[in-house]
Amino acid sequence: MATRDLKPSFSNLQLELLKLYANGISDEQLVEIKWLLGKYFAEKATSGMDKIIKEKGLSQLDIIERSKEHHRRANRS
Repeated sequence: MATRDLKPSFSNLQLELLKLYANGISDEQLVEIKWLLGKYFAEKATSGMDKIIKEKGLSQLDIIERSKEHHRRANRS
């Protein structure tokens, strides 16, 4: 049986972060970077939701009502 060489495939973001961490950063800088990343992705999510709300012509009441809906399926074991 032949064994395959498994090479980790990193995304472009992961590669950039690895370069950053290779230089060493303080715990304070790490906290700041985590905050910046969180803020970036939160803004992307908000922007995406704003686009959907505008495209569908949803009101604030529509959003509140939809947030109360349950969309999960029962676990089928």
